[in-house]
Amino acid sequence: MINEAIKEKLRTAVGPENVLDKDLDRFGYSYDSSFIPLLPANSPELVVRPLTTAEVSAVMAIAHEHGIPVTARGAASGRTGGSIPVKGGISLSLDRMTKIIELDERNMMVTAEAGVRTIDLYNHCAAKGLFYPPDPASWKMSTIGGNVAENAGGMRAVKYGVTSNYVMGLEVVLADGRVITTGGKAIKNVTGYNLTSLFTGSEGTLGIITKVLLRLIPMPKARNTLQLMFPSLDDACATIHGMLQAGVVPASAELMDKMSIQAVARHRKMDIDPAIEACVIIEVDGEDEAALAKQAGQIKQIARGFAVAEVRIAASPKEADDIWAIRRGLSSAVGAMAPTRLGEDISVPRDAFPEVVRRIKKISEKYNLPIAVYGHAGDGNLHPSVLCDLQNPEEAERVHKAVDEIFAAALAVGGTLSGEHGIGMTKRRYIADALGEDGVVALKAVKQAFDPKGILNPDKIW
Repeated sequence: MINEAIKEKLRTAVGPENVLDKDLDRFGYSYDSSFIPLLPANSPELVVRPLTTAEVSAVMAIAHEHGIPVTARGAASGRTGGSIPVKGGISLSLDRMTKIIELDERNMMVTAEAGVRTIDLYNHCAAKGLFYPPDPASWKMSTIGGNVAENAGGMRAVKYGVTSNYVMGLEVVLADGRVITTGGKAIKNVTGYNLTSLFTGSEGTLGIITKVLLRLIPMPKARNTLQLMFPSLDDACATIHGMLQAGVVPASAELMDKMSIQAVARHRKMDIDPAIEACVIIEVDGEDEAALAKQAGQIKQIARGFAVAEVRIAASPKEADDIWAIRRGLSSAVGAMAPTRLGEDISVPRDAFPEVVRRIKKISEKYNLPIAVYGHAGDGNLHPSVLCDLQNPEEAERVHKAVDEIFAAALAVGGTLSGEHGIGMTKRRYIADALGEDGVVALKAVKQAFDPKGILNPDKIW
């Protein structure tokens, strides 16, 4: 599809060194952090690495003229195959667009290019006492553009929300190369359709996000961490529910089931009582140490009402880091238990959290597959991880049936397919179950309006 004349146009647009067509280069852009098998068919025909919005615009104009598929790519830390170029074409890597353009302290907002790493933006703002809360697990490598495209969440979502709660405006290159700006620094803005919200979470199917305007809040002056151990998963969930009803809103409330806890214990060579069925890690923040002590006391009192076995309140920043290391190392620890860790992402109403965990346990028993369950219990976002060997055809069939039932369980309790990872390739066959056929038709109408040739990240979402 991409002949030498088109390649020469692209080289002129972005510089010859930023158009890659060697087999090894193309292979490096054929996968992401999902569990989709490596396939030669998923390699792009070209990798193009623009530096500026003008270059992105030029690339899209060329792609639109010739009907070439374009798949935007950040750090490829996504879990649903969103940055895999399943139709070949161009892999448009925004990893060179790494400028933090403006930190507006008076309005408490920051403008950054799409390729800025989440942790770098956080640190840049924190140096001025400003706080950007969204903290996806991949924040040391994920990019702001990717966070917006997937509407990423993180552990702090229970108190501070997800990426969409902070996006004030966007610069977007449309499918034909035109550039639009949405939103702005005005706090109130109901002028026309809310295009900022439309592009947020659109997974690169409606336009290429090149710049992001984000609101910030003052950095909390103090924070601390608690670790709670329970002999019952239901009591752990009830403690979080009781906390929120009592008006104690932690910055984070992470839950791990017994399988997750034991995986971490083996990985970190820790001794954990085998009677423990659930662990909750909580971060509180506030104005001063007195505020933290008050919150910690309230949480401890509520947990005692639900038969907590152990309450550990960090006595130092190092101890807090040690507690959080348990949660942040969980994915690797669970992944080491089997050849494949098929990690999923579902979101349910908070009060349905224990019920859906029970349903997942039954699914685990039904298909004879270990399923570790952990997630952001404070906002109902679970990450069930099916431990399996997908190279075994018989086991792979059981896995796919189990995953079908996990999504069905989430929908049955009023939940949805994704809390923060998006739909991409891995969940697209379930989209009609979640939205209904008429809902899918409405989405496709929006897609047709913005991308009539269907060149932007094709074969994603549906």
